[in-house]
Amino acid sequence: MMTLNIAIAGSSGRMGRALLEAVARTPDMRLSAALERTGSPYLKKDAGELIGSPCNIAIIDDIAAALPGSDVLIDFTRPEGTLAHLAVCRPLGVKMVIGTTGFSAQQKEDLKAASKDIAIVFAPNMSVGVNVTFKLLEVAAKALNEGYDIEIIEAHHRHKIDAPSGTALHMGEVIAKALGRNLSEVAVYGREGNTGERAPATIGFATVRGGDIVGDHTVLFAGTGERIEISHKAGSRATFAEGALRAARFLADKQSGLFNMQDVLGLRE
Repeated sequence: MMTLNIAIAGSSGRMGRALLEAVARTPDMRLSAALERTGSPYLKKDAGELIGSPCNIAIIDDIAAALPGSDVLIDFTRPEGTLAHLAVCRPLGVKMVIGTTGFSAQQKEDLKAASKDIAIVFAPNMSVGVNVTFKLLEVAAKALNEGYDIEIIEAHHRHKIDAPSGTALHMGEVIAKALGRNLSEVAVYGREGNTGERAPATIGFATVRGGDIVGDHTVLFAGTGERIEISHKAGSRATFAEGALRAARFLADKQSGLFNMQDVLGLRE
């Protein structure tokens, strides 16, 4: 059994610790590097101590020094940090699993350009369940293409900095594509005051932020006399970490290309 050497960016954060725990309990993976931002109080500490299991891998902020010897970097940080990491991974040939959200259109193009040289799995949500939900939404949207109003409601913890969530936006993109619409033309991101009647072709988004909610997403198809709701609720970040490791394993035999979790799970038509 081949062992994958995994580097983790943002290793002291909520997702970073979930990833450390997931790698520690996965037989075919080994932690090869743990990264944090410059100035982090966790620098030089043993990464394993964050999860109660010392591993002799020190947390450092020098990505160029950390990455040699790693097969895959898993990154759930912020767009600017991820792109800085990408600039180092690309010439070194280190593959990337990217769960960061909030990228601009140009930044997404930068990821696409880099995928000509290294293999990348980029997904707004690494959860296996969420990605099955994306497929269900595609089927539902095609069947409920007339007479149903579509609203997407998402809730996350108070620390999340982007809204709507990347997952909610991707849900909108999946639905819009299934209906032959352009999300940028039909999305409604907030309502206030005298808004007038709801335009039938729109896709609405509602955002909730509070407490320690890991991630709740519901898509409402509201018709005359009935409502269909498709929901996914995450109770632990472990589900995202396990999906990220599955994505890393998927990249093992890939040299280049830009993939998402639909590719990883074999759901792409």
